[in-house]
Amino acid sequence: MSVRTAGPSRSDLVADTALALLAERGMRGLTHRAVDESAGLPQGSTSNLARTRQALLELAVRRLAEREARVLALHEMPDPGAGAASLADALALATHRALTGHRALTLARYELALEATRRPELRAFFDATGARFRDQLAALVTGLGSTDPARHTLSLIAWADGLMFSCVAGSFGAEVPSLEEVRAGLRELLEGMLGG
Repeated sequence: MSVRTAGPSRSDLVADTALALLAERGMRGLTHRAVDESAGLPQGSTSNLARTRQALLELAVRRLAEREARVLALHEMPDPGAGAASLADALALATHRALTGHRALTLARYELALEATRRPELRAFFDATGARFRDQLAALVTGLGSTDPARHTLSLIAWADGLMFSCVAGSFGAEVPSLEEVRAGLRELLEGMLGG
């Protein structure tokens, strides 16, 4: 007797397909019909699940947050007592993982972030989904003795986001830094923030 493993839910299938379309075709290529066709679903399936474009975008953002939480491996982040080098190692691994094995997901995130600048209702939803990582990073930076945790958290996220954008969609698109190069950059940044 064989045991069948359950595949993704219909909601996850639609959201994953939407993210893939965003990475491949951009925001203009994301339609309910395109999701149905790409996912191999009967016409109207995506509309039944997410009636409006806003609902489809929110579904994609929610799934993006779930998938990025696994890529960023929040459960692997060190305790504050482990020190700045341990935090740099964990952040470097997460950033490098996004650059190498999850480039399409990172590209889809940038598409959604840009769309959120034009849709206030999506902006609030997009920002709320990212709060978990920001809050955890702020707690770690605080625990390491940061004199300005909010500013230092922003700097760390901006550094990692800037590197990912440059290597996924920017002028360094053909280049991916090694894990050691990412680690070195993060260690330098953390040492500057925390005074060595």
